[in-house]
Amino acid sequence: MGAEATDARRFLDEFVKEFPEPLGVDDSLPLSPLSGKVSPDEIRGESLDLALRLLAARNAPPVLSSALSHAALVELLKTDLTPYHLPLDPEQDSLLLQSDPLQRLFFNKLREMEDRHVALAEFNQLFGLQDAVHRGYFAVFDGHGGVDAATYAATHLHVVLGYHDDLKIDPSSVLKRAFTRTDHMFREKAKRERLRSGSTGVAVMLAGDWLHVAWLGDSQVMLVRQGEPITLMEPHKPEREDEKKRIEDLGGCIAFMGCWRVNGTYAVSRAIGDFDQKPYISSEADCSSVQLSGDEDYVLLACDGFFDAVRPADVPGAGAGRPTADGGGGGDPVAQLLVGQAKSAGSSDNITVLLVFLRDPTLLLQEATPPHCPRPRHRSIHLQRPPEGGTSGPVGPNCSQTNQALTSPQLCSRVR
Repeated sequence: MGAEATDARRFLDEFVKEFPEPLGVDDSLPLSPLSGKVSPDEIRGESLDLALRLLAARNAPPVLSSALSHAALVELLKTDLTPYHLPLDPEQDSLLLQSDPLQRLFFNKLREMEDRHVALAEFNQLFGLQDAVHRGYFAVFDGHGGVDAATYAATHLHVVLGYHDDLKIDPSSVLKRAFTRTDHMFREKAKRERLRSGSTGVAVMLAGDWLHVAWLGDSQVMLVRQGEPITLMEPHKPEREDEKKRIEDLGGCIAFMGCWRVNGTYAVSRAIGDFDQKPYISSEADCSSVQLSGDEDYVLLACDGFFDAVRPADVPGAGAGRPTADGGGGGDPVAQLLVGQAKSAGSSDNITVLLVFLRDPTLLLQEATPPHCPRPRHRSIHLQRPPEGGTSGPVGPNCSQTNQALTSPQLCSRVR
């Protein structure tokens, strides 16, 4: 992990410890807004000023501070701000909003950037597994309604998986059931602490020459083999015909309110959490498995903020065309390029992209670069194959993650 990623992780850990819960209606802001009232034209400036002052006072890395402030502002402006409108005064020319509660909402958006990721290339060592199969675990969780469900899933799902008695026998089924078990565990925590949030998720287990995938909701994973995208899954969306039928058979409905929503509430049909909408929002994951032949390039996991804007067919050219090695830490520029694609295509959501290279990225670059063309530079780590006679699988971290959300980096470095 590079120095920038280490600084970012340290700051985020401290920030979440200082503000473990969203501000309530009676809680004071940690900093006073510049004004007591703001016009719609002033919301951006005053919100960014508050965020930058708040983060600078806590020594946030400058790049992280700017990206967090921008992402929180985007989320704020997607919210209905009508409750913060002040009654019109006959002497005023324009609409005004009450600044204090508005900035409290903005602070909570800043705190609750909701994507989380996990990268455990040395899965066996973490859980004391001592057979001949090398294993790696990678996951992305995309929260909504708060950060708690995504954080809980990122903390516990791989532990449920790693200590399951049947992991070595039936890893695909165990990975699938780990989602349901984690949902049941989070229900107890949510009941104890009165939490209300949910999270979609996608998790990958690399076990020898097998790739196992399980998912809830619209976070996705794709495999790239010799420059061609391989479909591994179909995301759960409320408008998907089988999901719509399942929900209607339970007595629920799908309503279009800007996007398709379950019972007019959440825009996901399966998730960890969202207990007020169970069983319509299911915690039962789907799973798939594919045997690897050795000519696969990489696996990409991402939240819907990426896949809603970028077609899978457009991924291989960007991913395979940039992975050079210069001896550094993570493949940040590759992920940064992919996130840039999503942003250019119009995505304003939180974006997490996790890349796991299955072949030496230097070789991928050589295959993708025409003769006599200069090679672009970037940093990456790749999953090497064991020596001849060993079992194929991950023996070292290889991932690249770019994230606009408030997350704590694991084995991957992060670019914002």
